[in-house]
Amino acid sequence: MFDRYEAGERAVLVHINFTQEGEWEDLNEFEMLVSSAGVSSLQVVTGSRQSPLPKYYVGEGKAQEIAQIVQSTDADIVIFNHALSPAQERNLEALCQCRVVDRTGLILDIFAQRARTHEGKLQVELAQLRHISTRLIRGWTHLERQKGGIGLRGPGETQLETDRRLLRERIKAILRRLDKVAKQREQGRRARNRAEIPTISLVGYTNAGKSTLFNRITEAGVYAADQLFATLDPTLRKIELDDVGPAILADTVGFIRHLPHDLVAAFKATLQETQEADILLHVVDASDDRFRENMKAVHEVLEEIEAHEVPSLVVMNKIDNMEGQQPRIERDEEGVPRTVWVSAMEGLGIELLFTALTERLASQMVQYQLCITPQYQGRLRSTFFQMKCIQQEEYDQDGNLLINIRMQQVDWSRLEKREGAVLRDFIVT
Repeated sequence: MFDRYEAGERAVLVHINFTQEGEWEDLNEFEMLVSSAGVSSLQVVTGSRQSPLPKYYVGEGKAQEIAQIVQSTDADIVIFNHALSPAQERNLEALCQCRVVDRTGLILDIFAQRARTHEGKLQVELAQLRHISTRLIRGWTHLERQKGGIGLRGPGETQLETDRRLLRERIKAILRRLDKVAKQREQGRRARNRAEIPTISLVGYTNAGKSTLFNRITEAGVYAADQLFATLDPTLRKIELDDVGPAILADTVGFIRHLPHDLVAAFKATLQETQEADILLHVVDASDDRFRENMKAVHEVLEEIEAHEVPSLVVMNKIDNMEGQQPRIERDEEGVPRTVWVSAMEGLGIELLFTALTERLASQMVQYQLCITPQYQGRLRSTFFQMKCIQQEEYDQDGNLLINIRMQQVDWSRLEKREGAVLRDFIVT
């Protein structure tokens, strides 16, 4: 669609430290990303700046240095650990005479390699097209103006305009397909809600051990590896919890600092499993020195997808890599489990995790038997049916409705607030 230098597998990496807060990235994480993409690093170019420059992102001298290293090492590609503008990419490509990819392009490439399901491939393609749409250049000068035959001659549209139109049409087609997928997922969620099956969603920084924990709990055999974004497509499995019954455990894509907005938008259907979960298992690599920063990055993404208000249980994983750490449950002042220390790889603390999950989910559910007088039966029974919380109902000899209900604590509190003392009077002690 447009002219690019052929991509290779040998790269020069560029990592710049900025004094401005929020512009800082982790070099080790960047090297792991490059390794996950299957690219071999020839040399890492580092530097410091106050702020990026508009032309090359780096300074003129640093840009010349990068170009010389590319020439001397015969590198095929330059990868920046930062988000570049389309103009900066083109300027650097012209200077280095090889392809230049930024952090967003690198993550998109990893996602493209890992997508397995039809939905995952569509989501990745959508994100890539949105990223590419701002980077189209006049590549085909020999087709500058398309010309028709007799009766169709005219200025026509330029090849660049054709490319943009084709991109827009493809994006619309993908969005239509993803809309169908979203509706199918919604049907599945509605079915689980009708069956009152709670959903537990695994979230966390990439490579925190979510898939290993998922496999340990469910014996699902999901692909797990010590690399970034090993899991891309969401996987759902049923588990059994004491006093709660069946529950659905969802393994989701890992988060990362400055996750590209195109990806967040594209994976909306997948991330909805996180938005509508009853509880989040926030898996943290406790052996990572920067686990607090990673937790903060996860919270930022949860806020971005509007899932930050979902109750969460922190799982401090990989205690087998730490000295003196034992499996345990940490509770708050009210005795509610907040953090569980485990090792998914070694299977340490998994029973404690089940105990904490059972306590958290059981505490969120309330169960009542109500004796409703005929005057209020119609309205309240209709409300309970809409909430899909009726377990059993029958009428006594006086015409009162005896009904057993089970629902989320938050739903009961909301209903109690709306109905007032009337609802409390119907509770059978």
